Amino acid sequence: MATPYQKALSAIDAAHAADPRVTTTTDGQQVPYELHYARKMTSYLEKVDPNASEVLRLAIRAQHLRRWEVPRDTYPMTRPGYFSWRTALKKRQAELGQQICLDSGLSASDAERIAALIRKENLKADTETQTLEDVACLVFLDDQFEEFEKNYDEEKIISILKKTWVKMSDRAHDLALQIDLSERAKGLVGRALAG
Repeated sequence: MATPYQKALSAIDAAHAADPRVTTTTDGQQVPYELHYARKMTSYLEKVDPNASEVLRLAIRAQHLRRWEVPRDTYPMTRPGYFSWRTALKKRQAELGQQICLDSGLSASDAERIAALIRKENLKADTETQTLEDVACLVFLDDQFEEFEKNYDEEKIISILKKTWVKMSDRAHDLALQIDLSERAKGLVGRALAG
């Protein structure tokens, strides 16, 4: 019989599998994008904290829960609009994740803790929240950065890299420097770290 943790993980992945956007993984599989992203998050969690609690594992897996349903362009394409969009997403994803966890039989306190992690409460002061942030930054650098950087000029990208780096722990910095990036991406990271 499945545990509440296993039920929640399955329900979270079922939600991710509904993402209409598809990506091709390195082994050639076609996968719904958010399911791919969630699996990447889990794989980096194994590197950052292989002994992570079940609560953190579920928060990591649910971090982008049904994100595709609120596209970036539903908010003003400005800096304040971007921050409003991100804040609304964190709140929505936390609520969705919390409800899945409750429906799966997790305790109310565990479900609320998962929601607090997804909202990234007490970043820097809470080690599990910092771990979630580290994992998200590592997945961005490993899986999204090379496509993302094509849309902006170099100065903007270097600024984004600097802001990303500051959010990460020393352990995450070490892992980030091991990511196999293109020569161009390595150069951008090098410039960001030098400045």
